[in-house]
Amino acid sequence: MLGAKLTAAKAVGALARGSGRGGGTSLPGKVLTRLDPHAIGALGRRLPRGSAVISATNGKTTTAALAAAVLERSGVTLVHNRAGANMAGGVATALLGATTRGGGLDGELGLFEVDEFWLGAVAAELEPHTLLLANLFRDQLDRYGELETIADRWATIVDERRDRCHLILNADDPLIADLGRDRPAVTYFGVQDDSLALPQLQHAADSKLCRRCGEPYLYAAIYLGHLGRYRCPACGAERPRPDVVAERVTLHGLRGATVALRTPVGGIELELPLPGLYNVYNALAAVALCLRLGVGLREVADGLRVASAAFGRAETVSIDGHPLSILLIKNPAGANEVLRTLTLEGGEHDLLCALNDRTADGRDVSWIWDADFELLAGRVRRAVCTGTRAADVALRLKYAGVPVARIELVAGVEPALDAAVAGAAGPLYALPTYTAMLELRELLARRGAAPRYWQ
Repeated sequence: MLGAKLTAAKAVGALARGSGRGGGTSLPGKVLTRLDPHAIGALGRRLPRGSAVISATNGKTTTAALAAAVLERSGVTLVHNRAGANMAGGVATALLGATTRGGGLDGELGLFEVDEFWLGAVAAELEPHTLLLANLFRDQLDRYGELETIADRWATIVDERRDRCHLILNADDPLIADLGRDRPAVTYFGVQDDSLALPQLQHAADSKLCRRCGEPYLYAAIYLGHLGRYRCPACGAERPRPDVVAERVTLHGLRGATVALRTPVGGIELELPLPGLYNVYNALAAVALCLRLGVGLREVADGLRVASAAFGRAETVSIDGHPLSILLIKNPAGANEVLRTLTLEGGEHDLLCALNDRTADGRDVSWIWDADFELLAGRVRRAVCTGTRAADVALRLKYAGVPVARIELVAGVEPALDAAVAGAAGPLYALPTYTAMLELRELLARRGAAPRYWQ
């Protein structure tokens, strides 16, 4: 019975890809789950090594891509939603694409990134043996609600799997770390390098109050947004000691980072080809996951050293002789880390800012006022602004201190890209929100400058 449904859904996928309009990453799975609501579970049970699931508001696509690079290099065959389609339809599409004529799956381990809102439904079907929860930042409040609402949902998911799922949690995120309270099967990861500490909590900081008693946390060090070393002075809740920890971190701008890593199986120095402290956190999460899944530490380090960026996340392509780096921004914490990374690059910067307010971006774009564009304002040579809310991001840059003469509004991503490239003096940095990134990537793919994101 399931076989006929698989055939029908695969046919839809072939049509979607053949149309050249995308949709092949989630539409076939949506059709399949409409035909059989439990198809994800039925197919997931065919995976010999079960499934590991990753969720977060920031970095889940990159974390999954890094883990996939390590696991595949070590010889593990994966079923993985590598294009970043992370709702139920995307997970179902990945499973569908791996089905064989004999009824099995061409893959032994499922590795799935899952949207924070869809985590409960997908976990109920897959019943993963490993669940990696990396962070909770303010993101799409008009769609998901406050962070505490998501944390409450996640706490229920975790409690329902208390004895049958190993947790991998970010020790530096108070909301995430608290999910491991009183649980034996937990691996924590975090940063321990005060040379990276910020002088104070940023506007983008979200989890300032203790989840247990409501008192403000005291921070010994703040690394990124609300991530850091913290304790509650009232009830004593504090950051757990991480098992996988970055003890010394050197950031090299867009060129990557060097990390001295300590783990339960030894220490090693990592050379990461991806930029920013946010990607150090993504790498720590991937290391913790891969070690849990049985990969050796040296194999993990070798895999990360040659890993490439997930599409649209610190991805660099060449267009008309200019390097174009695509740096996704979608909430204050993530935007701040992108801006912080760009400050490590020398000279003045040419920017292409693309701000959309479509459903997948979140309709509320007021978050741009909590992102510290002031960090980069004095170094902006030219900023081309586009997207459905181009005027908003242009206004934000003006108030950050970018001279109005250096800001240009261009309607449409394609004309904006052409204008930005034509006027660039050197490297070009694109700062798009999610749907703008997809539009930009598709445009670059049509021009032969980048692969299509499902390839």
